[in-house]
Amino acid sequence: MNAYIFPGQGAQFVGMGLDLYEKYPLAQELFEQANDILGFRITDIMFEGTPEDLKQTKVTQPAIFLHSVILSKVMGEDFQPDMVAGHSLGEFSALVANEVLNFEDGLRLVSQRAMAMQKACELQPSTMAAVLRLTDDVVEQICEETPGVVVAANYNCPGQLVISGEVAAIELACEKMKEAGARRALILPVGGAFHSPLMEPAREELAAAIENTVFSIPKCPIYQNVPTTAITNPDEIKQNLISQLTAPVKWTQSVQNMIKDGATMFTEVGPGKVLQGLVRKINAEAETTSAILT
Repeated sequence: MNAYIFPGQGAQFVGMGLDLYEKYPLAQELFEQANDILGFRITDIMFEGTPEDLKQTKVTQPAIFLHSVILSKVMGEDFQPDMVAGHSLGEFSALVANEVLNFEDGLRLVSQRAMAMQKACELQPSTMAAVLRLTDDVVEQICEETPGVVVAANYNCPGQLVISGEVAAIELACEKMKEAGARRALILPVGGAFHSPLMEPAREELAAAIENTVFSIPKCPIYQNVPTTAITNPDEIKQNLISQLTAPVKWTQSVQNMIKDGATMFTEVGPGKVLQGLVRKINAEAETTSAILT
């Protein structure tokens, strides 16, 4: 069975999507439509901006979404998923590719999400850190015992978790992680504590937008970050998408459930190969590839 997976923030690079724009009229049409919807020429930043420009949350999230979704659209009949999943932001790309959301609504929600997250980041100094070579339960226990807000935010693969929270709490937790035997506990260059309780203002803002958007029945099941199991009910999809902002991204568990349900090939749709690497670390026998255009 074919599982199509969609990357999240961090996969961006300058020049992303230019090949699609130049080669496919449909891609050009969708990119120009995106420029109109967003009110600025995101294509200029994607194709020839600076890495710094591209790293702004309000640009990064729509840029990755556009690359993934437009790639899935120009694949046409070659895009035949039996199941889909997206890492954090990638869940929105997966929902558009899977016909739960239309292109315009998906882009508007992603843009609103990015702005809401940016605002939440500015309310309180917060950050995230990658923890390598510790078991999930040790990371969770250290987070629980550390004063302040700090939680496990991304279960990327066994031995690779990302924690999220207040700056002081993250710094203290990183020291404790190293003492407990972590190979690394590295603070990441991100603007805030994504997938933590500190994103509550963004969750409330996005919830209203999601509730007012039409969600259709998907073409195939989506394995969402919060429940990690196959979901096809549009109302459940909405609620899980709202919860996702303050809840952890359970990527390891999602991939394990997809394999348990029959996934044999994982195709990454979008910039980079980050998710393929994570899938192979979760299950060494899983086959992975990048979406290619014939």
